[in-house]
Amino acid sequence: MGLIESIKVALDTLRAHKLRSFLTMLGVIIGVMAVVVMVALIEGARASVIEEFEKLGSDVIIVAYDPSERLRREERGGTVEGLTLQDFVAIRSLDTLRVVTAERGLGEKEIIYQGEKVRATVTGVADGYLTARALEIAQGRFFEPREIEAGEKLAVLGYETAQRLFGRRDPIGQDILLDGTQVRVIGVLKKRGRAFGEDQDNALYLPLNAALRRWAGDEQLSVIFAMPHSREQTTAAMDAIWETLMRLHHNQPDFRVDTLESILQAITRVISLFGVLLGGIAGLALLVGGIGIMNIMLVSVTERTREIGLRKAVGARKEQILLQFLIESATLATIGGLIGMALGWGFGEGIEWLTKQSDAFGENGLSFYFPLWAAVGAFLFSASVGVVFGLYPAWRAANLDPIVALRYE
Repeated sequence: MGLIESIKVALDTLRAHKLRSFLTMLGVIIGVMAVVVMVALIEGARASVIEEFEKLGSDVIIVAYDPSERLRREERGGTVEGLTLQDFVAIRSLDTLRVVTAERGLGEKEIIYQGEKVRATVTGVADGYLTARALEIAQGRFFEPREIEAGEKLAVLGYETAQRLFGRRDPIGQDILLDGTQVRVIGVLKKRGRAFGEDQDNALYLPLNAALRRWAGDEQLSVIFAMPHSREQTTAAMDAIWETLMRLHHNQPDFRVDTLESILQAITRVISLFGVLLGGIAGLALLVGGIGIMNIMLVSVTERTREIGLRKAVGARKEQILLQFLIESATLATIGGLIGMALGWGFGEGIEWLTKQSDAFGENGLSFYFPLWAAVGAFLFSASVGVVFGLYPAWRAANLDPIVALRYE
């Protein structure tokens, strides 16, 4: 009996016992569906994270104060309170850097325009901020260096903030109230969407010195962003920044100097580990499905004992009997795997659509991405489950004594 004929016999057997075949495949269907959904959601999350980081650029260096050092710093008797304007000026003077900018977060504040009130995240920023954060101006312009230095009362609005405050009216040149202070709008940013759970369009940006002098009342900075002249200079630039901070703060290592690329690698490692764990849990359902296939195939061997004896009596070899039952179990698992992949794909698309309707996951929702390698892997894995768990029943069938089998009632 050839391979094609064996597959036809296997399909005829499935059709002859439709309900039993379906219940047998159910474990494989659920297992493959769970694996597909888990892999696709994990890969979607990985792709989304990589996309967000690529928008910012992998060569961006982030300099931040590390609050986890507070207790150790107090034990050493240190007095470092965070990044300051002095640190920013010193880092900006380094020759290895082409862009150095900084920001100071002021939290969420109420903005008023002609009685219309909205709340937005307010941040003071230095020049070069658009380049470091990969932002673009949609209307008007950004702050000039002299305006930042003078601490002028100007504002650049995020896309959503401008829409909520002004609607279709032109916001450029209009005066708004921020904590009772009149501020003039000079620009609006292009729509950016959410990034890492933060709505970047619901924002208002001020010149850094204005934010420090008029609103914060100190010279503390939230973070400094820097970009080297080339990617090859990134390590040297990070070393120069670290040496500058140590010199200014008496060798107290209370800061983090890192790149977006290294942060991305750390995040993707965590996502990959999480994916392996979830995939392993989902794979348990496949194990259960495989046990179900073994059980049904053993029942099938018992039911078809006389058939096996007859085939052996007319000259069928052991390997032919073995192959026939392996093909039947593999066919069961493969059909179940294909159905599971289809259901998993539909379920995943449904999850993506539903999460897009909710603001909790951003406008893009939970991304669903099922790569070709995962589809091929799921197909081969489901088929291998049928082969592995069908091996023992096939071996039993192949080793039946034809005389005993023919006498079986």
